[in-house]
Amino acid sequence: MLSSFQNLAKEFFQDTVKLRRHIHAHPELSFLEKETSAFVAKELRNIGLNPQEGVADTGVTALIQGERGDGPCIALRADMDALPITEQNQVPYVSQNPGVMHACGHDVHTSSLLTAARILNTLKGNFAGSVKLIFQPGEEKAPGGASLMIKEGVLNGVNEIVGQHVAPNIPVGKIGFREGMYMASTDEIYMRVHGKGGHGASPHTCVDPVVVSSHIIVALQQIISRNKNPSYPSVLTFGKVVAEGATNIIPNEVYIEGTFRCMNEEWRAEGLQKMQKMAENMAEAMGARCEFWVVKGYPFLNNHPELTRRIREHATEYVGEENIVDLDLWMGGEDFAFYSQVVDASFYRLGTRNEEKGIISGVHTPTFDIDEKALEIGPGLMAYMAYKELA
Repeated sequence: MLSSFQNLAKEFFQDTVKLRRHIHAHPELSFLEKETSAFVAKELRNIGLNPQEGVADTGVTALIQGERGDGPCIALRADMDALPITEQNQVPYVSQNPGVMHACGHDVHTSSLLTAARILNTLKGNFAGSVKLIFQPGEEKAPGGASLMIKEGVLNGVNEIVGQHVAPNIPVGKIGFREGMYMASTDEIYMRVHGKGGHGASPHTCVDPVVVSSHIIVALQQIISRNKNPSYPSVLTFGKVVAEGATNIIPNEVYIEGTFRCMNEEWRAEGLQKMQKMAENMAEAMGARCEFWVVKGYPFLNNHPELTRRIREHATEYVGEENIVDLDLWMGGEDFAFYSQVVDASFYRLGTRNEEKGIISGVHTPTFDIDEKALEIGPGLMAYMAYKELA
């Protein structure tokens, strides 16, 4: 059966490229993927499936029932949304929507899953059980389309779920896996430090929120270095500090934005609580006041060890042991993590890098692109994994 999947992936390769280029040229932001979801539903109908539209508003699902009888259900997931980035690539399929770009490879994920569906539907006489296709909106924006689709019952009857993501740091042709914790939780931290502004030459008449904020930012790092168990990783970064004073003006307030990422849900809650208490108390001790609030993001992503081990074996059969790589921990976030909190889940990486062709840009950059050779590997591999799990 292996050759059947590989041959169909090659046969459908040019069609997959066309799908990907169409989606890439027509990107839509999170939870606004109306044209993309309509396109996906049309393509699913073209291969003989009956898609369910409007899941979490712009999500699409479909079911492929194996013809060898009842059995478990494996879900395959692709995300559909793009990013608010102006594309700088000079390619025929460049984004036609100004300021919006598929800079994270979701066009690859969606087109790959469409072709995987075509392959599985062609070969459904060879397996029992079913494959659920999940085309998800809003991965890039909290609260995450995954959480909304779960609330609408997308995992009902699903035994396990597998997701694929492009990897611009891995050469095309290679596939990456990691068992256990893989990606971090992602919470957004916001602070507004209120003081008393005035002339920069008379700081004694003011409560300087810039100085107070500086102490808070530095002190909060102590929570990571001295309160966190060192056996698991955590990151606290502040990337935006706005103090609209001047060389001789102390402002009334300072606004701060940051991100907190970790791989332990208990520490996640404890760390945020400690940060808020420290920030508020430090500000008060220095005569200021700190508003501290959090926008909860995605949980950490845990790849189920046994499932990951199995799909790695399937991938080894498909691409060869020499093309399997071990992934490091990644402090990026992914709302696929919500699925991993409900059913056995595994998230792997599809190599898309080609230095000879100059395809080296990272995700979330205006020059991100892929070696489209990955579109011959990704769909067939995903379909073969589902088949092997059901077989």
